[in-house]
Amino acid sequence: MFGEVCLERNAERMAAISSTIRTAPRIGLALGGGGARGLAHIPVLEAFDDLGVKPTLITGTSIGAIIGAAYASGHNGEKIREIALETFADRNSVLAKVWQLRPRRFSEMFRPGLVQFDPVRVLEVFVSEHLPGTFEELDIPLRLLATDFYGCEEVDFERGRLLPAMAASIAIPTIFRPVRHEGRFLIDGGVVNPLPFDGLRGSCDIVVAVDVVGAPVPHPDKPDINMLDSLFGSAQILMQTITAQKLKFEQPDILIRPPHDKTGVLDFMKAERILDNAESLRATTREKLAELLEEVPRVTSI
Repeated sequence: MFGEVCLERNAERMAAISSTIRTAPRIGLALGGGGARGLAHIPVLEAFDDLGVKPTLITGTSIGAIIGAAYASGHNGEKIREIALETFADRNSVLAKVWQLRPRRFSEMFRPGLVQFDPVRVLEVFVSEHLPGTFEELDIPLRLLATDFYGCEEVDFERGRLLPAMAASIAIPTIFRPVRHEGRFLIDGGVVNPLPFDGLRGSCDIVVAVDVVGAPVPHPDKPDINMLDSLFGSAQILMQTITAQKLKFEQPDILIRPPHDKTGVLDFMKAERILDNAESLRATTREKLAELLEEVPRVTSI
């Protein structure tokens, strides 16, 4: 009898304990597009590592798709920094990789219009060795965004082969050829959603968004605006406008933005400088996230 009473009380006690078990708040991390400026995402990831927390879900557009995929695959921020610096440390090494991207057929050199890179091939040459083959092999759920060129709408990827989805997300018009997928032509996700924090609120308690689009900055040594500056600067203005409109209807809990500077979309050879300039984002993210982690009620696990 006594034993039965003890067992019953222990069962009640365990039930009471289990009802008070708490799990950490779910964090959604949105990494936006911005070309080489997207290397500023890395100090933000390092802030997550400093706190010993991981996002529940990562969404990425353009360069945010690449950085997000690397983090979701299990690399920490320090390792991603190391990969970025090693990749762009030596100009001759980069040029050798770019040489591998040359048209494989002679006829492709004379196609009408500008010479465009194949984004799938670019990823194969520069980053594929650091990533798994599919979304299903990632450690953290990942959603990547692209744009349906003719459908004029956002296309999301969350499963299947990883590299083609990333290629579609980074396919900056004029620089990369559109990616053909299931009968659609897909281009850079930043065209429709440069900062993909929307949709995270439904499944996450805390939403962190990192906006690296930037804005056109005058060059005192340039009396005029050249063609590339005009093209990329116009894209920055359009993406800033889209994000500003989105922010009127929904706000992430933490919005991180590196300062505007003269970093160009293709300035990847300036990786060390970009990371140095963005170093303050690490402390800023760490402080803001730590504060929210204390404030947000923890979810009861049954």
